[in-house]
Amino acid sequence: MEIRFTDGSYTDGGGRIMLDPTVYPDWQIGAAAERALPPVEEFRRRMGLLPEELIPYGKTPKLDFLRIMERLKDRPSGKYIEVTAITPTPLGEGKSTTSLGLIEGLGHLGKNVGGCLRQPSGGPTMNVKGTAAGGGNALLIPMTEFSLGLTGDINDIMNAHNLAMTALNARMQHERNYDDAKLAQRGLRRLDIDPERVQWSFVLDFCCQALRRMRIGLGEGKMDGYPMDTCANIAVSSELMAILAVARDLPDLRRRIGDIVLAYDRQGRPVTTEDLEVAGAMTAWMRNTINPTLCYTVEHQPVLVHAGPFANIAIGQSSVIGDRLGTKLFDYHVTESGFAADIGFEKFWNVKCRLSGLKPDVSVLVATVRALKMHGGGPEVTPGRPLPDAYTKEDLTLLERGCANLLHHVNIIRKSGVTPVVCLNRFYTDTDLELALVRRICEEYGVRCAVSDHWRYGGAGAEELARAVLEACEEPSELKLLYPDDMPLRQRVERIAREVYGADGVDWSPLAAEKAARFESDPKYADFCTMMVKTHLSLSHDPTKKGVPTGWRLPVRDVLEYSGARFLCPVAGGISMMPGTGSDPAYRRIDVDTATGAVTGLF
Repeated sequence: MEIRFTDGSYTDGGGRIMLDPTVYPDWQIGAAAERALPPVEEFRRRMGLLPEELIPYGKTPKLDFLRIMERLKDRPSGKYIEVTAITPTPLGEGKSTTSLGLIEGLGHLGKNVGGCLRQPSGGPTMNVKGTAAGGGNALLIPMTEFSLGLTGDINDIMNAHNLAMTALNARMQHERNYDDAKLAQRGLRRLDIDPERVQWSFVLDFCCQALRRMRIGLGEGKMDGYPMDTCANIAVSSELMAILAVARDLPDLRRRIGDIVLAYDRQGRPVTTEDLEVAGAMTAWMRNTINPTLCYTVEHQPVLVHAGPFANIAIGQSSVIGDRLGTKLFDYHVTESGFAADIGFEKFWNVKCRLSGLKPDVSVLVATVRALKMHGGGPEVTPGRPLPDAYTKEDLTLLERGCANLLHHVNIIRKSGVTPVVCLNRFYTDTDLELALVRRICEEYGVRCAVSDHWRYGGAGAEELARAVLEACEEPSELKLLYPDDMPLRQRVERIAREVYGADGVDWSPLAAEKAARFESDPKYADFCTMMVKTHLSLSHDPTKKGVPTGWRLPVRDVLEYSGARFLCPVAGGISMMPGTGSDPAYRRIDVDTATGAVTGLF
């Protein structure tokens, strides 16, 4: 379909005016689409929902998950489409944009389609990464609400998390100040918490490197808290976000919250939220978070929003709940995995699908000419700085060398038994020869490849991608988990390192080896999922190693325990749970039009 912009806009086949993203910023495109947004009632009818199944919240109502699933439990599930990516540049390669573009493309072809995306964190939104709202004409709306808290799920998680830390520190203070008799008068037993073995910290939904290490309880008296070393992590890395991502329903959410280990006592026994009698109140804060929020593409297809973006710890996927709901509501349901296929898809494959019971039909692997050039030896890409000329000018040599990373990720998906489709997310600076080269390499490798210009043209620009996905959906797909449930932790990590990352093996630090041995010997951890923690900027643990590194081993320095989520998290390399704010953050450009109340400057 040939589309040409005139004076910064064009009219699509349905008569809708769309803005040229090379001229207009995302927030203006989103605002224009929002002005034309049909009423919520129209979406309710389109999705086949009953009036009582929508929980009012302006343009972004929540969907009553338990009520809808009970009514639709016997409805056949729609096609399940996952979106992942090659190893990205620090700028990201457009998974969210592609997910939305694919939804628009399938809608353009008349399909009953929807999706589920993660909710963005205030940290990246106010820093340099952006809102995860997509971009151009493949954008999620209402953009302001989506980018600035939406219906409050992250705030509820933050409050529930910090309530647990408040309860823990207060209990440590009271046990220091009172003897057993006075504790008993208040109906408390001594938990004898070891201040050196506190597992949790406070959380904040901003990137604030100054809080990575701090000491609290420095007041003048014994009533000013218990002095201890702690830190603040970003809210979306909370175990509560991980729990929300994998919980199946409200009873499951409550059980998992009660199992959270906050600390250990001086005898080495776990101290849980139930021990502190705070699990119920935490669940009260989170009671509404199990219900996904309804948002929309700029072409007005429905998109559920549920769970958060932190892919290293909190799985970085849209939720099990969101995908279970979407596969019942839509004939084609699109979901997204955080980071590249070595991290996001691996967790989708071996954790999320294992827990949800859902089996994907297709995995879309997003690639860009820009990222492939980087993997071919291109210069460093730095957020907030202009791209070097190598990325905006034709260079077939760099591009061809970089395709090794693309094919490695194709192989990861193929090992799962899921059909891959490569999506070349086109930038307007990409040349026809560059796109043709990648397409030829994919065809020679026997994998479908579609060029998609959804960023510029929305659904019309994603038609080729949509047709490729529809074809792939008709092929048989049989999910094969990488390891069985009963495989010990260290064997699982060895298999992931070799089969997914391409490592020669795994080296365990004494601390990590001791913890792994303890977890393997305790039946409590037999059904815990393995949630790998490493950089997303390389197949290896070293973010500077691009392409397909060879001749390396994966160093595991620690294993984190998340008892509520039921995760064991082997940590490779240096991963910060609290990102930092850069020198040119996005908040410098965000403001409010005081005449209208409209937010300006969002990406």
